[in-house]
Amino acid sequence: MLKDGAKGLSYGVVISRRGPVRIATIRDEEWIEGEPIAEPDSLVRSLRGAAQADIFSFARPLQACEPCYPFHFEWDNVAAAKLTEFALWWESLPQESRKNVRRSQRRGVIVSRVSFDDQFVRGICNIYNETPIRQSRKFWHYGKSFDQVKAANATYSDRSEFIGAFLGDDLIGFIKFVTVNNVARIMQILSMEAHTDKRPTNALLAKAVEICCEKRATHLVYGKYVYGRKETSPVTEFKRRNGFERLNFPRYYIPLTRLGAFALRCGLHRGIAQFVPENITNVFLAARAALYRRRFRLQDELQTTTHIGRNSTVGSSSTPV
Repeated sequence: MLKDGAKGLSYGVVISRRGPVRIATIRDEEWIEGEPIAEPDSLVRSLRGAAQADIFSFARPLQACEPCYPFHFEWDNVAAAKLTEFALWWESLPQESRKNVRRSQRRGVIVSRVSFDDQFVRGICNIYNETPIRQSRKFWHYGKSFDQVKAANATYSDRSEFIGAFLGDDLIGFIKFVTVNNVARIMQILSMEAHTDKRPTNALLAKAVEICCEKRATHLVYGKYVYGRKETSPVTEFKRRNGFERLNFPRYYIPLTRLGAFALRCGLHRGIAQFVPENITNVFLAARAALYRRRFRLQDELQTTTHIGRNSTVGSSSTPV
């Protein structure tokens, strides 16, 4: 736990590994209202005394996009849509993106604000459990219980908005965004793959922008624009077509140990993946996706075979007279 002497606040710390280096960050840093760190030096002294990490990394709120501290920094990024009026955002979209929102409406998708209640949570559970693989990787929400799903989505309830995409009475997509320092940040956006042709995700984003403009938010943030060295990806292209642009901001790195100082000089704090060419990374990701698909296909076949076997056993049994 970190103490900010100037604000009298305490923050949780998350320590992660990137190769041989341990990096400490503030838990839920991007969701904290106000300036997370008023006195970086005092926090660094606390961390050095604990000696549980090699590097401390932090960033200021999103609007602070100019370097202001005498620490080593590197440019991080988010995908951000700058907001003023909904009509201006709408007219800035490519024609195909506007068509997708209209297509969603024509195919019966209704998008509206929703309350976070048990019925909505059950709808989220159905979306989570549709498929164990999303974006070519294992989907970590798959198989969670109702209570787990409810707890995971109940965070920051006083600053959250939920929007649902409905086909009839069925929830086929949803978005949750949280307002932080007058910036709306998408915490989760997910739609059923079975209804991709109805473009619910496009409709959800349009509704989110409309609500954010009503709330006078300055930006809507949709995760990162570029992840690592992967400059081109379907996700980045989707964000671009829906009015999001790359917004850079400084992320600071402060060495806490000799290993941390050495790692900063050599770039080891960025992780081993940063040294792998993008084409090799793409091959690895494709192989991993194929492995996941095969694994879960085999599991489904095994479960189906087991289910059939049980039914056969029940069906062949006779009741004594």
